[in-house]
Formats: sequence, C-alpha cells, structure tokens
Amino acid sequence: MAFKCDLCQKKPVSGNNVSHANNKTKRVFHPNIQAVRAIVDGAHKRIRVCTRCLRSGLVKKAV
Repeated sequence: MAFKCDLCQKKPVSGNNVSHANNKTKRVFHPNIQAVRAIVDGAHKRIRVCTRCLRSGLVKKAV
C-alpha cells in the first residue's frame, strides 16, 4: 500500500504511544492519503495525495 503523497512526498513518521503510566511503545503516524482522479500534464490520471494538498489547491481534479 502506498503511504506517500505523490505531490509533497509526505510519508509515515514514527513516534511513541505514551500511556498514563508513562510507558512508551513505538507507533507510526500515517498521512491521510486519498486516491483522486486529477489532471496531470493535460491527461487524467489517478494519483495518491494527502488531504493537505487537496485543501490547499495543489491538485486540479478531473471532472
């Protein structure tokens, strides 16, 4: 499964789950990746982009 944004190259980062007892276990923060049909170089193409790129208008969606 692709976890990287095709536009901004945002990818999973690692961190810790921290319990109330301050126990730490490793975890992964995944970006919110959506598959959308977009216009890339004048052609319709299905790309995987994060929701931040969608909101900021970096993606020209195909009709």
